Amino acid sequence: MPKVELHLHLDCSLSYAAVARLDPSISRQQYEAEFIAPPQCASLADFLTRAPRGFQLMQSRDALRLVTEDVFEQLGADHVVYAELRFAPLLHLAEGLTPENVVETVDRATEDCIAATGIEARLILCTLRHYGEQQSLETAQLVERFRGSRVVALDIAGDEAGFPIDAHIAAFRYAADQGLSRTAHAGEARGAESVWETLRAFAPRRIGHGVRSIEDPSLVEHLRRERVHLEVCPSSNVQTRACRKYAEHAIDRLFRAGVSVGINTDARTITNITLEEEYARLREHFAWSDKELLACNREALRAAFVEEPVRARLLSAMEAFEQAAQ
Repeated sequence: MPKVELHLHLDCSLSYAAVARLDPSISRQQYEAEFIAPPQCASLADFLTRAPRGFQLMQSRDALRLVTEDVFEQLGADHVVYAELRFAPLLHLAEGLTPENVVETVDRATEDCIAATGIEARLILCTLRHYGEQQSLETAQLVERFRGSRVVALDIAGDEAGFPIDAHIAAFRYAADQGLSRTAHAGEARGAESVWETLRAFAPRRIGHGVRSIEDPSLVEHLRRERVHLEVCPSSNVQTRACRKYAEHAIDRLFRAGVSVGINTDARTITNITLEEEYARLREHFAWSDKELLACNREALRAAFVEEPVRARLLSAMEAFEQAAQ
């Protein structure tokens, strides 16, 4: 099945092969203990303690390129035809790179990987919840500066339960004024009020995770009516305790309610999962078939921050697969 993945953190998706090339002293046992989180963490904040192991290795142009190429290899093995890779440029400055160097390097590597693999991909730049207003605004300005490249949108990630949105309102207002696409993490570590707050303050077209929207029927109806797309990451949500166990995840109820949802891995290393494995879990727990999975992929493509000709071509390919499978 041709797959679409809109919610994928570049710096949380390093294979062991990539890690071993970046730091040969790291054993597979160490990789599994430090880079991969347990099936259920204490919280989102606990889950996020694994993230530095990835980005600490991504402090040079060569390392950024290697990790980008590695993620494309994973996407190819997973039959992903379109992906949006997100990362926080300000996390990669420890060895002297500037934010512009970081974005330029990942953008160029992405361009080369698209040409080499045929997998379409775009880039989302993340500000983080613990950043101050200036850092957030700087990230938004980078999205504007790289307009016309593979960089297509602004996101905010991090511990939503630990940090308010106040410091980031200016950045998202700037992005809106510049006509930049926006998505935002919400409804993961906090409930439906987090999603309402994010929609009102940031006006994003998509919500990262958003699964706790199910706690407010009026919010579910709003998402359905306004066609706000949820970038859902079921296994990650179980890890971060956004839900207690997979069988209780809101994905099936949101889908049946008519909300636009897509399926994503979130962090292929920390969650230790592929999209194919995620699909298998949806089949097992909710008796989903190709019908539901293809519908989610179509919704993800419709919500993607991509040019219309590319969207149309990929939708046609998906329709061809569906017809051939019947």
